[in-house]
Amino acid sequence: MLYRVTIYLLGMLVNFFGVALLIKATLGAGFWTALFAGLSDSLGYTVGFWYAVAQLILIFANAWLMKQPPEVRAIIPLILESLILDFWVEIVFGQVDLSMAPLALQLTFLVVGITMSAMGVGMYILPQFPRAPVDQFFLAIAGRFRMSMRVSQTLVAITTSTSAFLIGGPVGLGTLLGVLFAGPIIQQWYTFTYPFYYQFHPHYKERFELVY
Repeated sequence: MLYRVTIYLLGMLVNFFGVALLIKATLGAGFWTALFAGLSDSLGYTVGFWYAVAQLILIFANAWLMKQPPEVRAIIPLILESLILDFWVEIVFGQVDLSMAPLALQLTFLVVGITMSAMGVGMYILPQFPRAPVDQFFLAIAGRFRMSMRVSQTLVAITTSTSAFLIGGPVGLGTLLGVLFAGPIIQQWYTFTYPFYYQFHPHYKERFELVY
């Protein structure tokens, strides 16, 4: 259990480290973040409020897609993600402002942010613990319609980004690159780390020792 929890939390830390870099790059937020910011600007309330509302809606959407009861345990990663995101954005990068920084530095934050965020998602879905509804959503679509994670993530990203653009959210280069590359990176990183995860999994070692 400790092994699985460690990978789970490490994946979240890596994911939201990347999200924080994306926010600080000021070249366009990730597609979900852009949508929540656009809702906040258009309808009021905070970005966090719309994040929570969307997550709750997606709990029921995921249940319908997967033909299962609503995953109430998904509230756990929702809380964890909020705390970890605040840790990176408010504490670690709280004093960082790249709005007037050279474009090369902004682009570096942008590229590293997209890569780290996608790698984090590909890592923290490995232990099969409850996932945040936004992450479970593209997995539920992949399972329901028999498509790869790369395709389902890209479809979700395009739909969300378009919605964010229509309501005036901060859509930009970062959003576009996230749409194009987040899905493939998640797919590749998950495929790459899957055998290593189980190679070092305690239960895998026990079974290996029993066989040999």
